[in-house]
Amino acid sequence: MAMLAFLLAAGCTQSPVPAHKPAVRISKEGKKYVLYRNDTPFIVKGAAGFTHMRQLREAGGNTVRVWDTAQLGRILDEAHAHQLAVIAGLPMPVSSILSFYQDTAKTAAQYSAFRAVVNRYKSHPALLMWCLGNEVDFPYRPKFKPFYKAYNRLLNMIHADDPDHPVTTAVINMNHRMIYNIRWKVDGLDLISVNIFGSLRYMDRHLSKLSWAWSGPFLITEWGINGPWESDGTTAWGAPIERSSGRKAEQYLQLYKYMPVNNPRFLGACVFFWGQKQETTHTWFSLFSDNGASSQAVNVMQFLWTNRWPEHNAPALKEVRVDGKGAWDNILLNPATVHTAEMVFDALPGDSIRIKWELLKEDWYMKNWYEPNLKKPASFDSLLLSCEGYKVTFRAPAKTGPYRIFATVFDDKGRFAAANTPFYVVGP
Repeated sequence: MAMLAFLLAAGCTQSPVPAHKPAVRISKEGKKYVLYRNDTPFIVKGAAGFTHMRQLREAGGNTVRVWDTAQLGRILDEAHAHQLAVIAGLPMPVSSILSFYQDTAKTAAQYSAFRAVVNRYKSHPALLMWCLGNEVDFPYRPKFKPFYKAYNRLLNMIHADDPDHPVTTAVINMNHRMIYNIRWKVDGLDLISVNIFGSLRYMDRHLSKLSWAWSGPFLITEWGINGPWESDGTTAWGAPIERSSGRKAEQYLQLYKYMPVNNPRFLGACVFFWGQKQETTHTWFSLFSDNGASSQAVNVMQFLWTNRWPEHNAPALKEVRVDGKGAWDNILLNPATVHTAEMVFDALPGDSIRIKWELLKEDWYMKNWYEPNLKKPASFDSLLLSCEGYKVTFRAPAKTGPYRIFATVFDDKGRFAAANTPFYVVGP
């Protein structure tokens, strides 16, 4: 006290220690939430995926979202080189796997592994935020206490070790039960993220109904066209009918009208999927082909992000018809019989195109109810007999069961269009 009195009498004061200002922070300004990155307001114009970063930046995107830590260092470096931010996923088993969360050795190993990742990459300039778990589910019953204990311990560790970056988690749709349980059972997420597809149409309604439980900021970490679980229709044998890539591009454009961009709590969205992946088919969610060509949906995203359309569109493939029938006609074929598939266009493409036909088994396999097969099914390309123009002659497989025939058209501008039609081979 004597020293303090002496300093004040001498006209000297101690300067207050400046408060730490995180590299990435969320600020509430009136009724609006603003995400700041390096003191600059930042709206996520993102893509779920970890490839084609140059094309993402050229299209006007600014963020990639990844689900796990595999190759995270390389992804962060590449994103930084293209001036992109990264939402880094820390993957957790779903809450229903209680055998994991009741095993203290396993949860301790998970804690150590996540802590090492957080401390290794927390200073990387491309890091935007951490996403602790993707669709892990947040249940109510007391038996899930071990899950919440492990989750909250991890959440508190991330906040303590990396105060520079927010922490979120991704839930399916605006699930009321999960939002309630996050509000009452989880220790302080900075924001909630939502994976949502066709139900985006109803998101504003759910946001309003749930505002009493969650009135904080939110991010959409996956959005896109109707998934196979909510497709426009199915065949008589239960195969979901997939729209052509051009029709899906139209759906992206129409669906974006429901994006809650004017909600003061909205921090941005990531389109799904910026790359190529197998999920029911290898084309359902893929905005790119396996050789890097881009679909019309990439053009749509450029328009949504920049308000400018690219100079070139992808080929206008409408559908594939088998013996004159379309996907909704429940096509039944006899084993080993010969048939014709034909591409139908809204407008015929130019001369500089390349056509690829594929005949594949239907993808029914799932490890469990929530984990789809990620491996492309076996092909029967030896049954493709001859191609002429936009037609292919093929022999139906000898084994009964469900199949699809795929057509992909590539132009000379690095763009593609794809369509497929399911059929079923029936026995005698």
